[in-house]
Amino acid sequence: MTNGVTIKNDQEIVLMRQAGKLLAKVFTMLDEFVKPGVSTMAINNRVEAFIVEELESRPASKGQYGYQYVLNSSINEVVCHGVPSESQILKAKDIINLDITLEKNGFIADSSKMYVMPEASPIARRLVDVTYQAMWQGIKQVKPGATLGDIGHAIQTFAESHGYSIVREYCGHGIGQEMHEAPQVLHYGMAGQGMKLKPGMTFTIEPMVNQGGAKTKTKRDGWTVVTRDKKLSAQSEHTLLVTETGYEVLTLRPEEVLL
Repeated sequence: MTNGVTIKNDQEIVLMRQAGKLLAKVFTMLDEFVKPGVSTMAINNRVEAFIVEELESRPASKGQYGYQYVLNSSINEVVCHGVPSESQILKAKDIINLDITLEKNGFIADSSKMYVMPEASPIARRLVDVTYQAMWQGIKQVKPGATLGDIGHAIQTFAESHGYSIVREYCGHGIGQEMHEAPQVLHYGMAGQGMKLKPGMTFTIEPMVNQGGAKTKTKRDGWTVVTRDKKLSAQSEHTLLVTETGYEVLTLRPEEVLL
């Protein structure tokens, strides 16, 4: 352990890689399932069955911090931590972030993906695209000797150059045998500042980007975070490993090419 950060050994990296690949399969399955007319609870239930029965794994979010479900489903102006519901039915113009965790053999992977419904507006599509690219701008900074500030600066600069704002209350995090480990990975900051990255570190990069202002508020359910100005928000997330020469995206999906 270095500065409170757990450095994974070769055996632990193999297990982290396995969890990441299994989680990527969940999103591949959802590509056919997520569509207008489907409830967020139906998505939750499908994901739980797939993780438990087909992947023989554990949905790591269920039961953590008292949360009852296996994913967060955040639609339109919901920034993060949206709670699945039978009454919440996807509409043709919606955008939705599905944030899912999976534990296999004691190690956890965490990832989220935006799903864009067929009639979503060009404004919504642009936000989703820029958010995804912003995540990759951060990922591309990852290598031994780089700093956490390099990641945050790259994400912030890219998102703000497109007229968007970065949510500051929530951040990426170390991950391994625990869902949330050190360090915190901010999505804004100064290049060259903060902790230096070392091989064997594993953490998430998961920027939340708002169409309007950065301010958020939490609904009365104690979970759902929304934009204060009710404008759209999007998020993208992957779990990363710092390698000897750069990075490995542990939750990379089959349709993705390394940007």
